[in-house]
Amino acid sequence: MKSVGMPGSAGSGPERDRELLGALTGTQASQERAVAYRTRRVVAASLGVMQDQKQGLRRSRSLALVSILLVILAMGPFVWRVTDDVIGGEHWSDMATQTSLWVCILLPAVLAAALVAGWLRREQ
Repeated sequence: MKSVGMPGSAGSGPERDRELLGALTGTQASQERAVAYRTRRVVAASLGVMQDQKQGLRRSRSLALVSILLVILAMGPFVWRVTDDVIGGEHWSDMATQTSLWVCILLPAVLAAALVAGWLRREQ
């Protein structure tokens, strides 16, 4: 039985059998396999880069959070000292009170400057 006019049906019986056998065994599979391997490598590399970026972002956020907590913990005694002196009727011009006030003002300012510098460095 011969199907005339159908694509791939031209040729004798053994030639058609060879084409059919090639289609069934996947003789062009090596070309498709090479494309699939290249695609897989590109996707794996992109995934690795994205994971590294996420990890770096998480690390910088955690460092910022730890530095904020450390500044708050370091300021605690100074805030307590200023509050105790002011409530106890001490003068604002006492050296210990002024020093504690300066620490309470400068520690957050230094922390803010460090956070802004880190943010600007990451943006470049």
